[in-house]
Amino acid sequence: MNFPWNMFLDLGVISIALLLATWLRARVLFFQKYLIPNALTAGFILLPFYNFVAPFLGMSEIGLGAIVYHLLSISFISMSLRKPAYTKRKGDKSVFGTSVSIISQYSLQSLIGLLLTFMFMSTIMKTLFPAFGFFMPLGFALGPGQAYAIGEGWVDMGFKGAPDVGLTFAAVGYMWASFGGVILINMGIRRGWLGQAQIEKIKAKRFRSGVLGRDDDLQVGSRLTTESEAIDSASYNLAVVLMVYLFTFLLLKGLGLALSFAGNLGNDLAVNLWGISFVFAAMVALIVKTVMIKLKLEHTLDNGSLTRIAGNSVDIMVAAAVGAISLTVVMQYWLPILVISSIGGFVTFVSVIWISSRIFVDYQFHRALIIYGACTGTMPTGLALLRVVDPDFETPVATDYMYSAAVTFFLVIPFILAINLPAYSVSKDNPLLFWAAVGVALAYLLFVIISHRIISGKRAFGQLGKLWYEK
Repeated sequence: MNFPWNMFLDLGVISIALLLATWLRARVLFFQKYLIPNALTAGFILLPFYNFVAPFLGMSEIGLGAIVYHLLSISFISMSLRKPAYTKRKGDKSVFGTSVSIISQYSLQSLIGLLLTFMFMSTIMKTLFPAFGFFMPLGFALGPGQAYAIGEGWVDMGFKGAPDVGLTFAAVGYMWASFGGVILINMGIRRGWLGQAQIEKIKAKRFRSGVLGRDDDLQVGSRLTTESEAIDSASYNLAVVLMVYLFTFLLLKGLGLALSFAGNLGNDLAVNLWGISFVFAAMVALIVKTVMIKLKLEHTLDNGSLTRIAGNSVDIMVAAAVGAISLTVVMQYWLPILVISSIGGFVTFVSVIWISSRIFVDYQFHRALIIYGACTGTMPTGLALLRVVDPDFETPVATDYMYSAAVTFFLVIPFILAINLPAYSVSKDNPLLFWAAVGVALAYLLFVIISHRIISGKRAFGQLGKLWYEK
């Protein structure tokens, strides 16, 4: 029988790369010292394979793109179905403050990317696609899945190689997260941004192999919510996730049918909605979770199992995303990629420290770490940096961040919808749409400034010239 093997061949190759990366992390001090995620290392192992070896074996990076696209939505569904482990603390503004800090990076990274793109378009690269600069927040603050999915939509609008450029920005973002994160931790130790007790914890846990030792206490990753003889608990949780993804597909199909009555404009919008399917996936997941709560079925879902599904999806997605990069496309755009990611990465590093020390009243440095890691890599990268100073998640920082994700998600829906405006400036031959996108980024920056002032009070713009606010 001639069954299709392509997807499983790709998954097998990715698995080998992940295992090899895990071995390297466990053996080589460099990977431990700089907290390089195994998935990122696996991606750089896959990069030369898919560019130079795979074509001779009848394989291509096209399958990797499909894996990235689908696992992005799966990871969003898994995290959206989780029950928030959060208890509201009276008068606490940390959750909203976390959302404001994250949105600050969306706006700053967008402005840097778009304005530098305009500079290149006005000087040495007049044919540069206007949406190029939006890959700065897409690759850094949002992640490889979003960068790839939205880049795919831009291909039909005239930006050839857009998915590869998006994945390259994401890969560079991970390097900023890893190397910049270690620099940030060392700055925190040297400059006294951490207490002595926290510094001792870091020294004890500093160089992580990434694999628990033979005699270490094993952590509980998930719990059973079903009888295994009826259905395995992992199967049940995965079934709910895949059911939500099916509902997402049907919703997008229905929206496409409804929009088709609006003519060509409606059809164009329907096509672009598939590029942000992860947004609809998360929304459908929240609806399903609400229905399960109403039916008193939410106890059958296990946060640990859903986190494992999301974690598996992110690891495979990140490795596939880096492996899918076309080096030919990267060489074509190396200059704007280098300039935008360098300036944008530096501004992200500085602004996260500056804002976090003022907007939060507790665990400022912990919160700066998780926000920096998430706004240059992904949420797991932020958690990895946080674990260096909070190995057992004893502080409320991780929980606050998880809860803020829902707040952030709804606040940035207009931003996500505006991402296509620069691309429309080409397809609709209307340059004003590019500046409309800049206007949206500026509006979010204004929102951040006002919110920062309300939350931080007198600290908001105190000691303006200092990187870290001293109490």
